[in-house]
Amino acid sequence: MTPELDILRAALGRPGRPSSDFDLNPETVLPAGRKLRPAGVLAPIVRKNDDLHLLLTKRSSALKHHPGQIAFPGGKQDDTDTDVVAAALREAREEIGLPSHTVDVLGTLPAHETVTGFIVTPVIGFVNEDFAIRPEQGEVAEVFSVPLSHVLRVENYVVESRRWRGTRRSYFAVPYGPYYIWGATARMLRAWTDQISQ
Repeated sequence: MTPELDILRAALGRPGRPSSDFDLNPETVLPAGRKLRPAGVLAPIVRKNDDLHLLLTKRSSALKHHPGQIAFPGGKQDDTDTDVVAAALREAREEIGLPSHTVDVLGTLPAHETVTGFIVTPVIGFVNEDFAIRPEQGEVAEVFSVPLSHVLRVENYVVESRRWRGTRRSYFAVPYGPYYIWGATARMLRAWTDQISQ
């Protein structure tokens, strides 16, 4: 374990605040008694040219939900998953070909509630071996990396807005080159930034 990873692990061990897609939209009224489905996403950290990078996916434009958006590998917890960490590791294996045994789980961030009714746990893991990236056909259009320092720097975030279901919704974005990272992915990254800076 390197000092950089020790810092990340220590930060994840501190208490944090849950986040949601509604954080920047306090006027949103959420239905009482709503049922949220558990899910896990993996933030896979890799070493590239002596720097730490984060792997992200670009979803296929043919998908019904969130086509073309930037996302972590991950998805809902299945009955066969022991917990959301297992779900995140399984989904990363299926979506980008990441072998679970190569991932050193550093910790998790507080859960994030999405507009689509999921309660998502971001799992932070360091990939300690090289692996052949294999995007899942039909679901993942591209796998790319972003310097971890870029997404963990608060000044790189902007708040933007667009109309969604008839109302204007504000959200975080952290653009990087040709990639527009926004919505739930950017919000979870922003929460990680807050955790690091505590």
